[in-house]
Amino acid sequence: MVNPLRRNLILGVPAALLLRPFAAAAQAPLRIEITEGVIEPMPFAAPAFVPDTPDAADLANRITQVVVDDLAGTGLFREIPRAAHIGRILNFDVPVQFADWRAINAQALITGAAGQSGDRVAVRFRLWDVFAQQPLGEGLQFEGSAANWRRMGHKVADAVYSRLTGEGGYFDSRVAYIAASGPKDARRKQVAVMDFDGANSITLTDGSALVLTPRISNSAREILYTSYEQGAPRVFMIEAGGGRRQVLDDVQGMTFAPRFSPDGSRAVFSMSTGTGSDIFVSEMGSRRRTQLTQTSSIDTAPGFSPDGGQIVFESDRAGTQQLYVMSSGGGEARRISFGEGRYATPVWSPRGDLIAFTKIVGGRFHIGVMRTDGSNERLLTASYIDEGPTWSPNGRVLMFFRETPGETGGPQIYSVDITGRNLRRVPTAGFASDPSWSGLLG
Repeated sequence: MVNPLRRNLILGVPAALLLRPFAAAAQAPLRIEITEGVIEPMPFAAPAFVPDTPDAADLANRITQVVVDDLAGTGLFREIPRAAHIGRILNFDVPVQFADWRAINAQALITGAAGQSGDRVAVRFRLWDVFAQQPLGEGLQFEGSAANWRRMGHKVADAVYSRLTGEGGYFDSRVAYIAASGPKDARRKQVAVMDFDGANSITLTDGSALVLTPRISNSAREILYTSYEQGAPRVFMIEAGGGRRQVLDDVQGMTFAPRFSPDGSRAVFSMSTGTGSDIFVSEMGSRRRTQLTQTSSIDTAPGFSPDGGQIVFESDRAGTQQLYVMSSGGGEARRISFGEGRYATPVWSPRGDLIAFTKIVGGRFHIGVMRTDGSNERLLTASYIDEGPTWSPNGRVLMFFRETPGETGGPQIYSVDITGRNLRRVPTAGFASDPSWSGLLG
């Protein structure tokens, strides 16, 4: 059995989002190594953050809980309940009594303070290696509006995650999705957007027209989606905070299955052409459109590689749905899927090393991953219907939606680690499908 928990004389790589260091860093020996072996979650303690201003105790508690929920939700970390704590953190600047935390077998300790002044919230935190009795990196401070207090917790959790794993975090991010309600034969669907954990959800369309496949930009500022409000399917773009909405490309044919390029400067989509559909790319500024494929088959569900240089898509040009990769400028496509069954909805990992997909075989749906050349295919889930994967900003986690059968059944969004572990439902107010994950908000 492989135990990925080991103590290395390595300092965790700071996350790119970290702001305002306020204390000197010491060398940090504690690190969790993520492998394909059996994961034993790292035990950590997170006593309630100290209120920095009068009447901030509730705010500090809520922010602490966001941090705890984010870290525990990864399956890599295990919180030691506060009822088991021997030590107390009543002053952020008082030296830590490490013996109290060693006694409850905490390997990492998170201490913090939060305060509010008018409409501004400030959060300070430190991460400690309990057994080495030293900080892991610098203490940091984040500031933001009171309305965004949850983001402060996500930022702290991202920093902790990054220092303990050496990978970037993924908590301070947004997810576009389809919010669905009503009976199965008359379901109302709306484009919606939420935090990665299901909080702060808002709907962006009114449900009067069928909408499908929302795709959020890496910056989380815009969303592309397919709408039937003009009769035939057309790709629209809407601001992720609501407001301005427009047709992406005013063409005669049906357009669908859109996706942004990583830098947001282009959009790739499918358009009906004769008896099939081809893939097109449109410049977001000039709206100059280029046709990338020209076949009699159905080419659809395109998506860019992280560097924007290649596109993965699905096509039935070989007789069944399979996955292909081509240059983002068009040209010859190479097939990369050769297993049993059909493949659909491919999406490239932000790390560039894997492609996730939906696989239909033996009457069941699966979410899987393969290398970009099609090798090392692994299926992570299996269900009545599992469909539509999307990557976390760090390429560690996938979201997808799972449909349950029956009159009362419907879709729900789930997440799973790329090892196939830690399958979890993402809480939403009602039925939800077609998730699309942004990059870190910064």
